[in-house]
Amino acid sequence: MKYAYYPGCSLQSGAKEYDSSTRAVFAHLGIELEDIEDWSCCGAVHVEGEAIVTLPARNLALAEAQGLDTIVAPCSGCYRNLRRSSQAIAADKAVRKRVNEVLPDGLQLRGNINVMHPLYVILYDYGLERLRKQVTHPLAGLKVASYYGCMLTRPKDEFDSPEKPQGFDKLMDALGAEVVNWPAKAKCCGGALAISHTKVTAKLSGNIMVSAKDSGANVVTLGCPMCHTALDLYQKKAEKAMGRPLNLPILYFTQLMGLALGIAEEHLGLERHIVSTQPVFEMLQGAGA
Repeated sequence: MKYAYYPGCSLQSGAKEYDSSTRAVFAHLGIELEDIEDWSCCGAVHVEGEAIVTLPARNLALAEAQGLDTIVAPCSGCYRNLRRSSQAIAADKAVRKRVNEVLPDGLQLRGNINVMHPLYVILYDYGLERLRKQVTHPLAGLKVASYYGCMLTRPKDEFDSPEKPQGFDKLMDALGAEVVNWPAKAKCCGGALAISHTKVTAKLSGNIMVSAKDSGANVVTLGCPMCHTALDLYQKKAEKAMGRPLNLPILYFTQLMGLALGIAEEHLGLERHIVSTQPVFEMLQGAGA
């Protein structure tokens, strides 16, 4: 199993723990990731018009030039942009022609490049039954609220339901955690507004974390750097907006996978969080993990 790996801007800066834990988990499972050489920004949430397709398309062409047909993009925003571009190009010959006209450095897109989030690689390519056999430290003691956010299940496709997604829940169950049923798993956290409208982000993320806690969760897992910023970095602001303490660890799903697979902690980046992850270890130890 070999994939082109697109880390994107966030995983090279504020979400390095997501990058390191993804690489560690995939290596542990024997899934090969080959970095896309000279990758460029996908445009995040700041592009519109033709650039929505053409800007990510350069990375699709780079992956194809390396002889790879599937890109793994851990950032939900990058995943959405790359997949949307790939689908638009595959569906319309005129779009493909226009993209190839503007691609730099002699790059051309000749085939169709698939784009997958690492969650979907684990679910559909590697398989949960195979994964269960690799779990050495079950996540017993953790009551996990799986948070999907706005972008992971969009554009709508075959991987999961935009309104009632189940992918993270199935994964957490395979890792031995107790999955919490809660109503805010696909609601917007306001991460894109964190700088321009901080109070809005604090309220939106606060409502999500209150929902998780009131539903019995003691940890939230996700797969989006922007959502992680809203729920982890802005948690103190959210507590102020909600008028109550939260103290809720926010972990990337690859970090929880790493713990369940017995991967050394130094590869998981748990010390990089604003909200302490120490309670996670205490809960696991209390359950005898």
